[in-house]
Formats: sequence, C-alpha cells, structure tokens
Amino acid sequence: MSTDLAARLLAATESTGEKFASFDVPIWAWAALVGVIAALLIADLLLVHRTPHEIHFKEAAIESAVWISIGLAFTGVMFGWHGGQAAGEYLSGYLIEKSLSVDNVFVWAVIFSYFGVPQKYQFRVLFWGIFGALVLRAIFIFAGVALLEAFGLDLYVFGAFLLITAFRVARHKEAEVHPENNPVLKLVRKVVPSTNEYDGQKMFTRISGKRLATPLFAVLILVETTDVVFAVDSIPAILAVSHEPFIVFSSNAFAILGLRALYFLLAGMAGRFRYLNLGLGVILAFVGIKMMITELYHFPTWLSLTVIAVVLTVTVWASLRAERRDEEGAAAEQAHRPAGALDELDDSTGQATEPGPTDDRAGRPPRS
Repeated sequence: MSTDLAARLLAATESTGEKFASFDVPIWAWAALVGVIAALLIADLLLVHRTPHEIHFKEAAIESAVWISIGLAFTGVMFGWHGGQAAGEYLSGYLIEKSLSVDNVFVWAVIFSYFGVPQKYQFRVLFWGIFGALVLRAIFIFAGVALLEAFGLDLYVFGAFLLITAFRVARHKEAEVHPENNPVLKLVRKVVPSTNEYDGQKMFTRISGKRLATPLFAVLILVETTDVVFAVDSIPAILAVSHEPFIVFSSNAFAILGLRALYFLLAGMAGRFRYLNLGLGVILAFVGIKMMITELYHFPTWLSLTVIAVVLTVTVWASLRAERRDEEGAAAEQAHRPAGALDELDDSTGQATEPGPTDDRAGRPPRS
C-alpha cells in the first residue's frame, strides 16, 4: 500500500511540477511585493511628477525604458528565488499583459480626447486609474486561480473564451469607444453631482458652496471600467501560462505600472501598429489552445515564451515596414507629380481645390 501511495504522490508531484510552478509564498514576500509597488507609485507621483506638466516624447521614452527595465529585472528575482520555471512563467505573463495593454493605451487616448482633458492633467487621472486597476486585477486573479483549483473544467471554459476573444480582437481594427453611451458613466452622473468645469487636476471642487465632481472624475470612472473589460481578456490569458497567484499578480502589476509612460509614448501612434490586433489575436488563440489541451500536452514554458516573443516581434516589424512602405510610396508619388498640378477640379465652379485631409493608408476621413 505504501508503495502504491508513494507512486501516486510522486506522479502527482511530477505532473504539477512539470506543468506549472507551484510554491508556498510567505506573508513577508507578499508584503515586500506590495511594499515595492507602493513605493514605486509614491515615488512616481511625489518625486517624478510632483507638479502637473505636459509629458513629451523624450520624457515618456525614458520613463518607459525605466519601467520596462524594472519589470524585466523582476525576472531575475523569480529565477533566484524559485528557478527557471517560475522565471519563465513570470516573463511570459509579463509579455502577455504588456502586449494586451497597448489596446488599453489607445482607448485612453479616445477618452481623453472626448473629454478634452489637458495633457498636463492626464497623468493624475492615470495614476489613480493604475492604482484602481491593481486592486481590481488582484481580485480577478485570486478569483480565477480559486476557480481553476476548484473546477478543472474551467480550463476548457477559459480556453474557449480566449479563442472567442482572439477572433474578436483579430478582426477589431480600431478602438471604438463611445463614452457618452457608457452606462456606468450615466449612472455616476445621475448619482454624483457634477460640473463641466475643470479645477486644475482636482477630481472634486466647490461651486457656490456645493461639492461637485469635475470631468476628471468622470474620466477616471471610464478608465476603471474599460480596465475591467480588458482584465476579462488578459487574466485568463495569463492563467494559461501560470497558476501561481504570486507570479500572475506580480507580472500583471509590473506590466501595469508602466502603462502611464507607455500611454504618453504611444498615444499618437495608434495608426502605425496596423497589425497589432492580428498579433494579439494570434497570442490569445495560442494561449487558449494551450489551456484547453494542457491535460493532454503541456507546452514547455520556454516554447510559450518563444511563441509570444516571436509573434510580437513580427507584428511590430510588419506594421512599421508597411508604414514605411506607404510613406515611401506617397513620397514617390509626390515627386513624380508635375509642379503646380491640380489635384481636384470642383465640378460646380471649375476652380482647382486642394484635397481634404484623409488617412494616408486607406483614403478614409481622419480619426476624430
């Protein structure tokens, strides 16, 4: 009996160990992780961005590099603590969350544009948005892990959900956001007395003795609600590469921390990443299939990491190459056009007119 029991225990241990990293996390480790995250947030708010100002490309690029370096450096912490399996799962989760978060960035740009938020006040909204996102992600992660541990069937449910999401993301061309139709925003405006006037970077102000919410509060609500939508996609995706809550949360947290800088770096470059959604769809489909067949075959962590990295690299390279080709084609067409040639002739007046602004790639009207 003891031999049979030992064999079953050994088989279970090998199965779990080979598939996903699993280890006990002491309270002090959780406290240290939360402490580091809190310290980074406070330093960013009180030291780096103490006074509101416009964040230009160079500053955003430097900050993005710093945040990405911090996130990647934590891979070394996981490697030194629990070895290559844990480090590989962390890095895979980090790359998945970082790539899926790019869509978040473009949605934020639409929200800020709709409300006409001055750029120097956008950072403060995103700071509290990131803070709220960390809390919401923690809830989603622990709930997801609990479901996976309680019901093995959820592997197939999550996997099927990711395949559906992959198809939707791959077909989705641009971020279509209509803030005025958001039911949460409508409810908040009915419940919370609001004003259309900005008061610096304050969420609330006083007008005629009444405490009112400024448009920044409405923007924050929208940022948080859109993050919930994106979390529904990203959390199942990360659970496909790791089931250890510490790894899933830390990879999520360090990827999210750098989103503010990434927003100011990429907000005006949405059109340059034309194949991004296709690449994200491929990644989501891969992790969905990985999750559904994990009981039959478990993709090694290094293979998952390689697939994710290759898809991202090819997506970015193909997007930038297509953009450069379009620019070169437009330049060549301009160079061969006779000097003083008329682009259009108004049928009603017979006078030459300049063409209206259009999207260079498809002749569509410019995005609002």
